[in-house]
Amino acid sequence: MVKPPANAVTTETDLGTYWFDESGILISISKPPKRTVANCNANFEAIRQFSGGKKVPLMVYICKSPVPDKETRKLVAEGLPGVYTAMAMISKSGLGTVIMNFLFKLNPPSIPMKTFANEADARKWLRQYL
Repeated sequence: MVKPPANAVTTETDLGTYWFDESGILISISKPPKRTVANCNANFEAIRQFSGGKKVPLMVYICKSPVPDKETRKLVAEGLPGVYTAMAMISKSGLGTVIMNFLFKLNPPSIPMKTFANEADARKWLRQYL
């Protein structure tokens, strides 16, 4: 299980635990609640405050959660570019990684986004967005 370093300054939202690594990449461990317009808006605001209003690259350890409704998906797609420069998602499921990358090709996300099986590859890719 991934945990923030003992000396990391963290912030908690209903959707995740967040901290910055030494290079300035925002790390997140996602939580399973269903994403809604309300909790996604609150999460975006919390990240804006935590980052001092600076757009940052995000590396997120994803977990299973219910599929959000159409309105929430639209809000997230429109809101991502205002908070993040890029997003690397780490999935424990190899099949999940393949499916997500295929879906991104069919419906390109609003920011650079890619799914990875491991942290090292995700960090290497995100460094270009610092």
